[in-house]
Amino acid sequence: MNEALGFWIHALLIGLGATLIMDLWALLQKRLFGIPSLNYAMVGRWVGYFPRGQFKHQNIGQSEPIKGEAIIGWSLHYIIGVIFAAILLAIWGLGWAHHPTIFPALIIGIATIAAPFFMMQPGMGAGIAASKTPQPNVMRRRSLIAHASFGIGLYLSAIVLSLFLQP
Repeated sequence: MNEALGFWIHALLIGLGATLIMDLWALLQKRLFGIPSLNYAMVGRWVGYFPRGQFKHQNIGQSEPIKGEAIIGWSLHYIIGVIFAAILLAIWGLGWAHHPTIFPALIIGIATIAAPFFMMQPGMGAGIAASKTPQPNVMRRRSLIAHASFGIGLYLSAIVLSLFLQP
């Protein structure tokens, strides 16, 4: 397998696996503790307004729905997971995927919190780092835990993948 193809296969599988683990963690939190997870339809709604030139909303929940917003949001969620896995591999190299360690995965996982804090939440009307929400610190803590679970997912997905794809 050539190196570029190997890179993208690893990024795809690790990113999808990590995002799935993040979603399973969110589902577990919802079932055990009643903690609601992010409604990805709202992400789809937010992005669905981009072609219209609207990137910021006062409250995304009050904006007019976009056709297919749930599919858009969920698809973007998984595509972004693959992109973040590719960033990890671009920094630490494909060798990391063959012999994964926890710290690079956690660093990337936690660093990904910048995307919702500084792009998604302000654009959807929640302010920088959820500052305009009723309980910003609760929201920040939930985001941190969610993104740490993504980092753990990167690591676990890479371990599983390394058992099947040898260099």
